Amino acid sequence: MAQQARARTGVQVAALVTAGILLVLGVLGFIPGITTDYGEMRFAGHHSEAKLFGLFQVSILHNILFLGTGLIGLVLARRVGGARVFLTVGGALTLGVWLYGFGINRDSAANVLPVNDAGNFLHLALGFGMLVLGLLLSNRAGTGGNLDTPLDRP
Repeated sequence: MAQQARARTGVQVAALVTAGILLVLGVLGFIPGITTDYGEMRFAGHHSEAKLFGLFQVSILHNILFLGTGLIGLVLARRVGGARVFLTVGGALTLGVWLYGFGINRDSAANVLPVNDAGNFLHLALGFGMLVLGLLLSNRAGTGGNLDTPLDRP
């Protein structure tokens, strides 16, 4: 007799979707055509002129970070606590990348990822979204919120 699969909680679904988005972005960053000026991509640094969708400045390191973060998210989303950690800690770290991109001189060697205005906006949106999802979908009972029940149930 096959075991029935447990229903995923809201926080787990949010973590899976977010991890999937990060994985897709990481893969797309390595596809010429979707990434413009692909021949100008560098491993790291502000000299990488490749742009995902012609908008977000990327490098090999940047794409690897998206892929790695997405894979970590898939693993952590298997458990409610892991999904919550992925969304909240990952969101906070992504907001840290936004602050990094906001505060550095983009023409300096400190711009290792690299970041541009569009990338900064992406990191702000991803980080804020992850953090909000991780906090809002985590309830007091520690179940992570079931998709078909209100979050305010005891």
